[in-house]
Amino acid sequence: MGFPGTWMTESESVIYRVVPKCACSTIGQVLYYSDHGEYFDGDIHDAQSGLHKWALDDSKDPISTAVKSQETYAFTCVRNPYTRILSSFFDKICGIQRNGRRYRGNLVPLLIQKYGIEVGDPATGFEFDQIKSFRRFLLFARDTIQWRRPMDPDIHWSAMSGHISTFIANGGRYNHIFWTEKFNDGMQVVLDNIETPHPVDLASTPRFNESEGHGPKRAHPVEDYFDDLSMHLVFEIYKKDFQLFRYDFENPSNKMPTGEIDLDEIHAKLGD
Repeated sequence: MGFPGTWMTESESVIYRVVPKCACSTIGQVLYYSDHGEYFDGDIHDAQSGLHKWALDDSKDPISTAVKSQETYAFTCVRNPYTRILSSFFDKICGIQRNGRRYRGNLVPLLIQKYGIEVGDPATGFEFDQIKSFRRFLLFARDTIQWRRPMDPDIHWSAMSGHISTFIANGGRYNHIFWTEKFNDGMQVVLDNIETPHPVDLASTPRFNESEGHGPKRAHPVEDYFDDLSMHLVFEIYKKDFQLFRYDFENPSNKMPTGEIDLDEIHAKLGD
């Protein structure tokens, strides 16, 4: 299987396991800058050079060697499951993508037909009942993850623990896992533990939110989207994520972690 979703600087200073919807655009640009002294011009996900990526054939050998040796500093980043699944809905389901089209072609029409979801129209300011549609999307996300129907789960809403576990199961070990909600603190730990060709000043680093501005704005506080049934569905889907990364399942309005991440526990429980 190898190391899907794994990026590494060309200088081999650091390895990063991408977790979608967890500041991956900003992290990728920080890694790119640390090697080249400038940011990639465009969405870092589109970069075909300047950064080793598992999806690029020439990167597979250097990434495999570095990960398996466990001598190169390796990290990833996680996010509160409530805000992550909401972000996936507004970006991938309601938003217009970089190519000017809806995400995954026939996905949105399928959701409208089978789940009664509304996504709004950019021509009319994306007017629709966000809460009702999001809760129906949650049923769809649960169906894809639990039963792989009507399609396989998408990387943007499949569990973070699933992404993170492939790196461990295939021979890697994380030196650090931090929270999107404490991004500067967590990323600074990474930078303090590696040597980079170019120094990075996180205080002046822009946030590269590539999904911003092409879909509707969230009209309500996070907690308004989750009634008792929705919370049950979220816990059913993301139980490991809440437990391992110390997020508060009981209170959707609290996006902050409630305890420290235990790396040994994560390697033990996700390394099967």
